[in-house]
Amino acid sequence: MNEAERSEEKNGEESTGSSDTASLNTLADSPVLDEQKKAIAELNDRYLRLAADFENFKKRTARDREMISNLANERFAVDIIEVLDNFERAIKSDDAHLREGIVQIQHLLNSQLERHGITSIDALKKTFNPAEHEAIAHVPSEEKEGIVIDEVARGYRMHDKVIRHTKVAVSKGK
Repeated sequence: MNEAERSEEKNGEESTGSSDTASLNTLADSPVLDEQKKAIAELNDRYLRLAADFENFKKRTARDREMISNLANERFAVDIIEVLDNFERAIKSDDAHLREGIVQIQHLLNSQLERHGITSIDALKKTFNPAEHEAIAHVPSEEKEGIVIDEVARGYRMHDKVIRHTKVAVSKGK
């Protein structure tokens, strides 16, 4: 290849490069590119609005959960305050009726707890169950081994969940 051919080849490459730049400039001014830019701007705006809506939703649901929890606690507190009022009345009464008053208060408290889904766990004379019972003593007795013979502190469950295990003494057998 001689000098003349090389120079023609370089001129051809330069002209191709400049025509590419010219076509890019023409493309940059085209209405298709303007429409794509508008579409991208609209999608970006839509994304930002959706993200803001989601943040607002999260804040609103957190606020609603807190409000529901506060309302439930308030209802429970009102029921317990009623029991407290009865204790105050029992303290003011004479000693002859004190035991009867305390028994009535205990029944009232149990009914208030049951209304809120809290029930006691019966353990006496039943087989030891570690899901409901906490053994604090293992004593010899006439009962067969593994039977609860004494209830030291009553356990409670709220709906199906144990919220306090029953503290029990379990039989060792003879």
